[in-house]
Amino acid sequence: MRVDVLIAGSGIAGLSAALTSARLGRSTVLVTGDVLGGQLLSIAKVDGYPGFPDGIPGYDLCPIAQEQATAAGAELRMTELIRLKQGDEIWHAATGDGGAIEARAVILATGAGLKTLGVPGEERLFGKGVSHCASCDAPLLKGKVAVVVGGGDSALQEALVLADAAAKVVVAHRGASITAQKAYGDAVAAQPKIELRPETEVTEILGNTAVEAVRLKDGTEIGASGVFVFVGLAPNGALAPPAVRDNDGAILTDGAMRTILPGLAAAGAVRVGWPGRAAAAAGEAATAAIAVHHYLRDNRWRGE
Repeated sequence: MRVDVLIAGSGIAGLSAALTSARLGRSTVLVTGDVLGGQLLSIAKVDGYPGFPDGIPGYDLCPIAQEQATAAGAELRMTELIRLKQGDEIWHAATGDGGAIEARAVILATGAGLKTLGVPGEERLFGKGVSHCASCDAPLLKGKVAVVVGGGDSALQEALVLADAAAKVVVAHRGASITAQKAYGDAVAAQPKIELRPETEVTEILGNTAVEAVRLKDGTEIGASGVFVFVGLAPNGALAPPAVRDNDGAILTDGAMRTILPGLAAAGAVRVGWPGRAAAAAGEAATAAIAVHHYLRDNRWRGE
């Protein structure tokens, strides 16, 4: 299979890149993996996204973007991109279903995975009280205590979702102050069921068959039935050649989302400098698709 543009990614960045590329008249294939939606699937309300003043669930936003992308002419393939290699003016890709794709340009919008704490009990009790999805598990915590680990936007968003069901939500974060945007900080401050615990580090998650408590660095414990971990993202940049990745695996680009390799762009959470907003991911993806379109039209990349 040969196309103008190959895009990898299942979230709003990949979908936005596919929509823009297809609308520009480029033959476009989006390889999404098995599940469409990426990290947004677990977000009960995406705030600050233009057109939705009251926010929109991530699991609603992505299907809307999918419909737009396919209506514009992009082809979606629900398989993994497992290998990517640069050739002479062409990129060669292999997919998990045994397929091969040749593309004149590639946009990597593969996002990021959630980091783990790496403490005893976390892996053993995952799915038994340890979770990354408050909207999925909040109903199970009605009248119980939940601990959210982290102090950024995602942590506070999840705490607010949990507070609708749980009797109490403790937000444990290592810093002296939270790093989330002010809107979430204000909302948390106004929610009496949420307690902020700064300079607090979880060192172990306790429980036999389910979460029972967390142990802190100072030796004390907090009794809890659920632990929700939101301590940052790990970029999914392994498909990109080493020359365009930093030490954390994120992809290095210029302001037009172009890497140093002709025809290879990146957008969203996989990119160095992504500001951590869904709206930013969509904007970066559109920028990447336009940069690729200009490259295919003019055969020039980064000032060549």
